[in-house]
Parts: sequence; C-alpha cells; structure tokens
Amino acid sequence: MTRYVFKMPDLGEGTVEAEVVAWHVKVGDLVTEETVIAEVMTEKAAVEVPSPVAGRVVSITGAPGDMVRVGAELIVFETETADDEPAPAPALSADAARGPANAAPAAGQSSAGIAAKAVENMGAGNAQAATGAAKRHGRVMASPATRRRAREAGIDLAEVEGSGPSGRITRQDFETALVGAASPKAPTAPAQSAGLVKRCGSEEVKVIGVRRVIANRMTEAKRNIPHFAYVEEVDVTELESLRQHLNDRLPAGAVSLTFLPFIGAALARVLVDFPQCNAHYDAERNVLIRHHGVHLGVATQTPDGLKVPVVRHAEARSLWDLAAEIRRVSEAARVGKAAREELTGSTITVTSLGKQGGIVSTPIINAPEMAVIGVNKAVERPVVVNGAITVRRMMNLSSSFDHRYVDGYDAAAMIQALKDLLEHPATIFIPG
Repeated sequence: MTRYVFKMPDLGEGTVEAEVVAWHVKVGDLVTEETVIAEVMTEKAAVEVPSPVAGRVVSITGAPGDMVRVGAELIVFETETADDEPAPAPALSADAARGPANAAPAAGQSSAGIAAKAVENMGAGNAQAATGAAKRHGRVMASPATRRRAREAGIDLAEVEGSGPSGRITRQDFETALVGAASPKAPTAPAQSAGLVKRCGSEEVKVIGVRRVIANRMTEAKRNIPHFAYVEEVDVTELESLRQHLNDRLPAGAVSLTFLPFIGAALARVLVDFPQCNAHYDAERNVLIRHHGVHLGVATQTPDGLKVPVVRHAEARSLWDLAAEIRRVSEAARVGKAAREELTGSTITVTSLGKQGGIVSTPIINAPEMAVIGVNKAVERPVVVNGAITVRRMMNLSSSFDHRYVDGYDAAAMIQALKDLLEHPATIFIPG
C-alpha cells in the first residue's frame, strides 16, 4: 500500500484559499476514482471536488467552514500499488452512498451576497432490487443544489426516480420525493386533539458556503455605503392593461410577460440622463466608472440564497427579448447552471418580491453599483384622479442609492422619470 496526498487544487481566478463547505467522505471510507469527496467554495465559485484515485481515506483537513489554502494538504488516501495483491472492489459506506454521486467539478459565480453553484454532474446508474424498492447504484445525476437539499432532508437520491435526460433527477423529481417522505404515517396511538405543547431546545447552524458569502457581502455593502432610500408610488393601471393585452395575444403555452421587462426597458431609457446611477465605484483607485451599456441585474431567490444573474445590454433588446433573457438567466441561477459571466458585471439591479412585495422595502445596494430598484406589490385601491375618487392599480418603487456619489435630488429625479414612463407605457417604446 502507498499513501497519496491530495492537495487543495488551484480553482483559478486568482484563488489563494477555499472554504470547506461539506465533506462527503470520512476517515476509513473506501472510495473509487472520481467519487465526489468534498464541496469547497471560493469567493467566486462553489465546486464539487472528485477523488483523483481509488483507495481508503486516511485523513482529511478542515471542518465545514474552515479555510484551506491552495496547495495545502486536503485529504490523504491509502492506495494499492502494482506490487500489492488486488483486492475486491469495495462498496461505498452507507454515509458515502447517501452523499452526492460521482461528478467532475464545475464552477459558478457569486455577486452581492450572492454565490453560484456548480453545474450538474454527469453519469449513469444501474438498478437492482433492495428492500422491495428499486435503488440505483453508481452515479446519480442531479445538480449540486438538489444533492445538498437531499442530504439535509435525509433522502437517498439513489432511490429517487429521475425524469430528466438519461435519468437525471430534476428539481420536480426531488420535490415529489420530499412530499412522499413527509407524508404522515398512520398513528400507532391516539394523538392529542387539544392542548399546547412546549417546544424546548435549540440548534446551532454554522454559517458557511453561499450563506457566508451573502452575509459578508451584505455587511460590507451596509458598512461602506451610506444608503439613501426613496419611495414613490406609481399608477400602473395603463401598464397592466398593456401587459394583459400583449399576454392575451401570446400563443398557447408561451410564458406571459411580467412587469420586470417593462421596468428594465424603461430603466434603459432613463439612465441615459442619469449616468451616475448606472455606474460602479472602484474603491482601490477612487474612481467612478460610468457605464454606457445597461447591464441589468435581476435579484433571484434560489435554494442556495439570493443571486443576481445579469441581462447584458438591456438597452439593445426588444421587450420580448428582454423578457426571454430575464427568464433564462433567472432560471439558470435557480438550478445552479448560471455561468460565471452571467453572475457578474451588473450596473444596476432590480429586485422584486413578487406577490409578497408588500408596501415598502429597503433594498441593499449590490456593490459596487450605485443604485438598486425594489418593486413592490401592485394592488387596486381608491385614489383621487382629476378631483374624483376612482380605483387604480398602484405599485410602489422602493429604491436605494449610494449617497456618496448620487445626490438626493438626482435620485428622486431619476425615479420620477422612471415613473413617468411606467405610467405612460407607450412612451417606453417611442425613440427619444
């Protein structure tokens, strides 16, 4: 037998260290080549690390949340040499079988408290009967986000039927399995029908991985940027009428328009007159970089936390193209397939809580940007128009600006210009 020392690999982009997010093996486990042994994360990417050799795990370095420098010892294996007597191929331990399947690493990118996950793992599995249920052995195809959720829920992905290409387990497959696992069992004793029960104890959750990056970036943004908040109500009655008219003309099965592409198109028009709101601040050089193109960040909630995929050159896209690109990059971020370049470089961000949008929000700026626009819920309510009370659909825009470089007057003027376009939506599409 011989010892094989595997060191933290160079993950590129100037990375000098990486955080251990999760170990998928433990000391004493037998692994095969390319078995995923750990998940690590840099400031820019989350990566599943495969084993370079087959052998027994002798030691591992770092607990989840610990930082390991590139080139430092990560894991040590005991492997067979050519002179050793061949041994039968070992089966994975129960813990290893419940972890992610074999995969090659792939990286994504985080931004504004936001970090991407690795691209889906590839492979194929065999099937055999086990305890009356079909259970696949070998490689199970699923995204890193699905693997993590399965570990947290205690679900063995080898027992989940995949409906994706080549048996890949989709998010819907996992949700179905999760619902089945949570189905209540027949009670063995009469349940209490009345009375309150004390809930005792607590649990500690270590802040690691994507959540750690989000926390650090949000803290830095609030600590370093003096936020100026501005809220304005917008009458979107005409915009809603136009949106419904366009959606009614869509072919069957087509995805309907939301308010976001209209807001993105209007922002692209407005920012021509307010370039200080479409800018980055380079702290190292103490320079403001005003961008001519509008690269729209779309804050997107994912299973791993908030991410901001980017729609490049919103100013050069039609309404339909803008809507399609918003959907594409948002979905890619949700399922962990967004490329690094799709998660960096936004010049202004739009964030929306959808139906939970509330009345007012206080969005945090996606540094190094100058502004973020928060979209609140649109509701019908009575308002006074031309001296008469009437029902209109109203929506608030909650915006935050970097008050160091965007004056309150300019911030208000920019939102008022945006409001004017949204209240008269035809003007969004009239050349200036």
